Parts: sequence; C-alpha cells; structure tokens
Amino acid sequence: MSGKKFEELMNIMYKLRKECPWDKEQTHDSIKAATLEESYEVIEAIDEKNYDELKGELGDLLLHIVFHSVIAEENNTFDIINVIDGISEKLIRRHPHIFSDTVVNGTSDITRNWESIKLDEGRNSVLEGVPKNLPELHKAYRLQEKAAKVGFDWEKKEDVWKKVEEELNEIREAEKLDKKELVEEEIGDLLFSIVNYSRFIGINPGNALRRTNEKFVKRFQYVEGKINSSGRKITESNLEEMDFFWNESKAKV
Repeated sequence: MSGKKFEELMNIMYKLRKECPWDKEQTHDSIKAATLEESYEVIEAIDEKNYDELKGELGDLLLHIVFHSVIAEENNTFDIINVIDGISEKLIRRHPHIFSDTVVNGTSDITRNWESIKLDEGRNSVLEGVPKNLPELHKAYRLQEKAAKVGFDWEKKEDVWKKVEEELNEIREAEKLDKKELVEEEIGDLLFSIVNYSRFIGINPGNALRRTNEKFVKRFQYVEGKINSSGRKITESNLEEMDFFWNESKAKV
C-alpha cells in the first residue's frame, strides 16, 4: 500500500513539473531555502508536541525530497530510486550488528563502529560529516558529539564546568587588554565550552536556547501589552517601567 501511495506522489510531482509554470521553473538552488524552512517547521511541531502538525510538516519535507529528486532526474544526475537505494545500503552497511555478525555491548560500541565505518568509506576525519552551513550553535554540538563518539571526551562533568569557568575568566582578562579580536575569540571559547557542558549532561543546547528565546518573546510581549494598554507605545516607556512589567511577567508567563 505504501509503495502505491509513494508512486502516486511521484506521479503528481512529474505532472507538476510538466504542466505548472511555477514548478517547471524551480531548481535545486531556488527551493533550497524552502527545504531548510520545512526542516525547521518539522522541529517546531516536535517541540510543540503537535502531532497533527508534524504529520503535515513531514509531508511538506517529503515533497522537497521528491522535488529535488525529480529535478535531478531531469538533469540526468540521479533519481529517487538512487536516493532510496543509497540510504538503504548505508543503513545496512552501518549496522553490522543487525545485518551481519558484529557483536556490540551497548550504544557506545554502536556509535564508535558507526564512525569507524564512515572512515572506511573514505572520510579523512570523523568531523567531515558536519555540514558547514549548520547554525554555529548546532555545529559546535555536533563537532563535540562526533569527537566524543571516538573517545575524545571529558571524564567528569565537574571538569567540563571548570573549563566553562576558565573561559569566563579569560574573557575578563582579554577585556583588560582592550583587544576586541581577542575578546571575540574568548567569547567563542566560552560558548563552545557551555555547549560542551550541556552535551555532557545530556541537554541539547539548541533546544535549551530555543526555549529561552520563546520565553523571552512571551515576556517581552507581555511588557509591550501592558504599556500599549495605557495608550502608549513601548518607545514612549522607560527602563524602570519596562523592568517592573518584566518582573511581573515572570509570575504570569
């Protein structure tokens, strides 16, 4: 049944590429930003635990996979069958404990084997699989995660936290020298170490920051609402008043 449904989707895409002026004009480059946007919308639906929305967003993401595959087929580079075969072969190759006779003792062995297999596939570094265009916070997390999979990691969380404190002190020292470039470098080191601590204790820093961003938006909009209700714009307020409503928002939002 699923094969028939997927075939129907492919046929819809083929028809759109032939008959719809907009769809005919699209290229990998023209839709890549929308592909990224759909990925973020999937994440948003997961964060909100809105599974009806997730169902729709996964459909939108699947559309983009099909769209890119049909464009590639027209350009004689690859087709959807190549895509499916590629991922199927990769999953089998990278799970020898399931599809072969490799013995593992827990997930640490599995992740170490995974990275070893990727090196056997031709990669020169375990870090090569981290996309250059990832948002920097997520990239830092993935770089650290990959290094940790092959054993390059801290032993105790206390030591990771000491590194955070060390980097914070180095920012203070850099500021005394009044060298902006050095301060920037040390701030980067601090952020990297905070990401590392988050990862080490099992918290995704991207998720943590996203929750904080959402909390900030709700509380700041509460402040705006309070000031607007008095017939004024927030630009007509002052820090003392905004701080008052901000503190009030903490008990409400």
